Amino acid sequence: EANLALIRRYWSHDEENTLGAQSNVASCLDDLGRRDEALVLKREIYARRVTEDGVSHLSTICSGCSLAICLYTNHLLDETTSFSRDLLPVARRALGADHDLTLRISYTLAVALYETPGAARDDLLEAVTMMRDTVRRRRRVFGSAHPLT
Repeated sequence: EANLALIRRYWSHDEENTLGAQSNVASCLDDLGRRDEALVLKREIYARRVTEDGVSHLSTICSGCSLAICLYTNHLLDETTSFSRDLLPVARRALGADHDLTLRISYTLAVALYETPGAARDDLLEAVTMMRDTVRRRRRVFGSAHPLT
């Protein structure tokens, strides 16, 4: 937080460094279990990234992925599903279906669909199909020894 304060004070014109420092603070808050505070900050970061860089920029998609995961860890499954459904096609177009961020968003969406209480059968089938596809792609791209395959 001290680093963020310095950046805001001396380099307030440098939005990229400010957002980077805020992202680091949000990650630290999340690691400390202060997930509600992290979620507020990650929402702000994503909104500013969309404004500054556009929805298809790598930094925006990365911030969106981080937000989707934070929504999930805060047990906001409906919001995770809705947000991830919007973000996933953007990531596929901008980065490709095999990019790590695209695969993370796909995984997050699949898990949120699967864990939603009272989920419709179609949503559960979609989650299983999506998870199988994600694992298959991860194995092909990263190899079977990768920890996420």
